[in-house]
Amino acid sequence: MFDQLRDDIRSIFARDPAARNTLELLTTYPGVHALIIHRGSHCLWRLGFKWLARLLSYFGRFLTGIEIHPGASIGRRFFIDHGMGVVIGETAEIGDDCTLYHGVTLGGTTWNKGKRHPTLHNGVVIGAGAKVLGPITVGENARVGSNAVVVKDVPEGATVVGIPGRIAGTTVSESLSEREETARRIGFDAYGQVKDFNDPLVHALDALLDHAHGLEKQIAVLADALCKQGIKVELPNVPSCEELNLP
Repeated sequence: MFDQLRDDIRSIFARDPAARNTLELLTTYPGVHALIIHRGSHCLWRLGFKWLARLLSYFGRFLTGIEIHPGASIGRRFFIDHGMGVVIGETAEIGDDCTLYHGVTLGGTTWNKGKRHPTLHNGVVIGAGAKVLGPITVGENARVGSNAVVVKDVPEGATVVGIPGRIAGTTVSESLSEREETARRIGFDAYGQVKDFNDPLVHALDALLDHAHGLEKQIAVLADALCKQGIKVELPNVPSCEELNLP
């Protein structure tokens, strides 16, 4: 237990720039207190002293504002930053090197017995106010953004944002300049945001702009072919083949 505590303290120094010394961590960090109390209550729970385990857990909730069910399984180097309002359910499983911020809920979505809370693999970070609900799995080194609501499995290394949680893509389109030109031409300001911002809604709008640009190319080719046959075609707001640099 003392080895685990030593690892926990070292991990806090690595992840919290506000941490200054061990005495400060042991006396003023509610996440440390909650984890120490949970280690004890979890031991009692596994030994069959369920009531004592719940009583100790309740004391920890009263002291820290962090509620961890004694049945929850927590790995090494776990860090709860700030911590107020964190709730971790009975069948939750948390791997090594995970970080939770204040207001996080690892909750259930059913009243049935059995596995009903999330499983976090190693290295997961859950942002402030996020809700991860149900017997789902959050893959290794995944990230959940603040205030996201996650009800489906999260792949390894993914970042999830929004309500309901959506995976934020990281691929940048090669046709960025064409997309910007299409947006400018149709009077749509899609770029009031940081470049390469990984918001799935922004990526959906980008995909629509790419699709619109592709349609413009096809229409321009058809209009050019008709003109060569002596059929004059006037299409407002559709650029010519020359403007689109088409042969």
